[in-house]
Amino acid sequence: MPASVLAPPPRLPVVLARLRMPLMWAGTLALVLGGWAGLPWWARILLFLPGLAVYLRVGRVAAEPRTVAPPVRGRWMALGSPADGVPSQGTHAYGQTYALLLVAEPPADEGRERPDIGWRPLTRPPEDFPGFGAPVYAPADGRVVRVHDRSGDHRSRNSWPMLLGLIAETSLRELRGPAGLLGNHVVIELDGTGYALLAHLKRGSAVVSPGMAVRAGDPVARCGSSGALTEPLVHFQLMDHRWPLFAAGLPFRWDGAAVDGRLRDGVPESWRPFRV
Repeated sequence: MPASVLAPPPRLPVVLARLRMPLMWAGTLALVLGGWAGLPWWARILLFLPGLAVYLRVGRVAAEPRTVAPPVRGRWMALGSPADGVPSQGTHAYGQTYALLLVAEPPADEGRERPDIGWRPLTRPPEDFPGFGAPVYAPADGRVVRVHDRSGDHRSRNSWPMLLGLIAETSLRELRGPAGLLGNHVVIELDGTGYALLAHLKRGSAVVSPGMAVRAGDPVARCGSSGALTEPLVHFQLMDHRWPLFAAGLPFRWDGAAVDGRLRDGVPESWRPFRV
């Protein structure tokens, strides 16, 4: 299925996306090190706040959504969705404005339920989760432009104590750039609609390489537990640039004919299982 060809996004959000991370880096340096340069505390805060605002809240692309196919098959659930608010993951950074986080949620009668969050055990091996190793598919026709497939799959962080530690872990991972946060990922240049990002993939599972043409529904990799996450999941987003570091997130909708379940504005709502 070719993705729909639409007009380019508005210019201002795109410019802010290109400046988002440099502004955040500069503001953080001013806040942390400005005292050594003699800057008063109020001046350091004023330099930091614009970068923080653009990082978290300013720069939403308001455009017509692209129609694409779901990147998963079976019964899944969104942990964060643009149907419930934008930015869907709490930040515009790395093109995440409209990102979906998807976890496998098989019905109880299949005998393999997804472990819920709790106090014990603190962590679980990724194999305990039904989504780990599930195929991930291209959402539209396009050409692969980036594959990162070297990050290891780690144990889950889906316990209350580990969630607190995940905040610090995520900050440390961000120092490595997008690969530290997204783990293994594939970027596909879509025909006339920007770029699709599929992230947190299983190490060594990518069956595509840069330059390879793909069709909607072609397998590209498998769901993994790499990068900054609580449990094995698939991170899906559209963006206007091949590098998440400088990308503006783009809105999208799924082909409703392929989804059995409730969609709002063409995307699944958080915490409501659906079947593809």
